[in-house]
Amino acid sequence: MGMLEGKTALVTGAGRGIGRGIAIAMAAEGAKVVVNDLGASLAGDGGEAGPADKVVAEIRAGGGTAIADYGSVADAAQGAAMVERAVDAWGRIDIVVNVAGILRDRMLFNMTEAEWDAVVAVHLKGTYNTMRAASVRMREQRGGRIVNMSSVSALGAPGQPNYAAAKAGILGLTWSTANAMARYGVTCNAILPSGATRMIDSTPRGREVFEQTGQWPSEQAVGTERDPDNVAPLVVYLASDAAAGVNGQVFHSFGYGYTLLAQPQAVRRLDAGRRLSPAELAALFPDTLGERLEAPPGTAFGKSLDRRSAGEWKDLGGGVRLWRSP
Repeated sequence: MGMLEGKTALVTGAGRGIGRGIAIAMAAEGAKVVVNDLGASLAGDGGEAGPADKVVAEIRAGGGTAIADYGSVADAAQGAAMVERAVDAWGRIDIVVNVAGILRDRMLFNMTEAEWDAVVAVHLKGTYNTMRAASVRMREQRGGRIVNMSSVSALGAPGQPNYAAAKAGILGLTWSTANAMARYGVTCNAILPSGATRMIDSTPRGREVFEQTGQWPSEQAVGTERDPDNVAPLVVYLASDAAAGVNGQVFHSFGYGYTLLAQPQAVRRLDAGRRLSPAELAALFPDTLGERLEAPPGTAFGKSLDRRSAGEWKDLGGGVRLWRSP
């Protein structure tokens, strides 16, 4: 019996990449899956039924249960409708996984309003649209699981201000929902996934790899530590009954492992018991709040953990090891 036996799930952006792997893994664990994918380009243009239909066919060929949905998460009515597809087909909605996304990369000083609006609409509003509809049903059911895809770009990707802002917004939405829905037995967590998807293919580095090797990074990644499917086991676990006590957490999926990120926390406070003048603050700041300021973490933070000293790692057997922050 699979970990998700009897559960119903909606996975957005499930026609390709990370979403595809999650939908297939969930179906393999017994979930009935609505495979949503607009079939648009990376920029969000156009649409076709092929990507969603292909994943549904794969799931059914493996003995699983799935139906396709071609709606746009950026549209509130369509976002709600894809949740209701699960309810109409199977009587309830137990799991929502928000993966759908687009890219319109540009430095802030070159970005247009349209490029900003399009990315925020799909990532942040799109996540809200499905969560809003699902939260009504999950509150009535007194249970449910929501897993949102954020990104390391939220930590300071310089050429992605729209994408970074939307993905950071998803973290705030995740924490808010976790606090609001816990009383109803609903959990909400976020993952910063890494993997070579068609988004990586679209970057200058991705095109350089293709020119040098004749293969896109996403093609080379299959079966390796860069495979987008490596994210799926964590999603399946968070969507299961076994993860009932995991709520409001943020994970980074990188390679064959997962990192739990610290919750935002205070590190220093300057308190005068009265209003400080600007001059006083300027004099006090360097040796108080301004001491040892750190730059934003950036997108490569997860890769540095492998360079930590061997003594910080614990061998758990079977090729599994654990690192804890000292």
